[in-house]
Amino acid sequence: MNNKIAIIDYGLCNLLNVYNAISYVGGDVDIIDDPKVIGNYSHIILPGVGAFKDGMEGLRMKGLIDPIIKHSENNKPLLGICLGMQMMLEKSYEFEEVDGLGIIKGDVIKIPNFNIDNNKHKIPHIGWNEINYNKTNFKLSNNMPMYFVHSYMAKCDRADNIIATCNYNKIKIESIIGIKNSYGCQFHPEKSGKPGLEIINKFINL
Repeated sequence: MNNKIAIIDYGLCNLLNVYNAISYVGGDVDIIDDPKVIGNYSHIILPGVGAFKDGMEGLRMKGLIDPIIKHSENNKPLLGICLGMQMMLEKSYEFEEVDGLGIIKGDVIKIPNFNIDNNKHKIPHIGWNEINYNKTNFKLSNNMPMYFVHSYMAKCDRADNIIATCNYNKIKIESIIGIKNSYGCQFHPEKSGKPGLEIINKFINL
């Protein structure tokens, strides 16, 4: 495998876990924050935890927004994880309206406090949850659970951008989204054991 993977550091990332997961499955990986070198990499991973506004500001301050969008437009593989996935969408309504990268059409909204039966549940959505595939992208041999930590969720405009979902107290949460070679995982594959490593391995071998 000659693929070269970059993990984007914009100040809100758990970089070490992602780095170790990629290294474990044999990936050639660097952590970078220099926009000038993004073009040297075949694959980029945009991880992240925290607030959407802070994440976009971190990317903006380091001049990373345009190179990430260009990477995606050139159909080179991109993987957003958790906040990184959410920033791939057009807008977030976390605290205030903030523009995202716009790679996938759709918004980021708060997970409802009540489900369709008017039952209240805990927010954030934390813990292991089985994902169900609509498409074959990243599909595993069975619907293994993945590890989630989030209070906001993606709402894609187009159903064909939704690769997999999970059910959280009868609320359908978009768990994997994608367009062409750009993908996002709401869960943390780097914290999801063997099935998470399988997804990372599939991505770095695109």
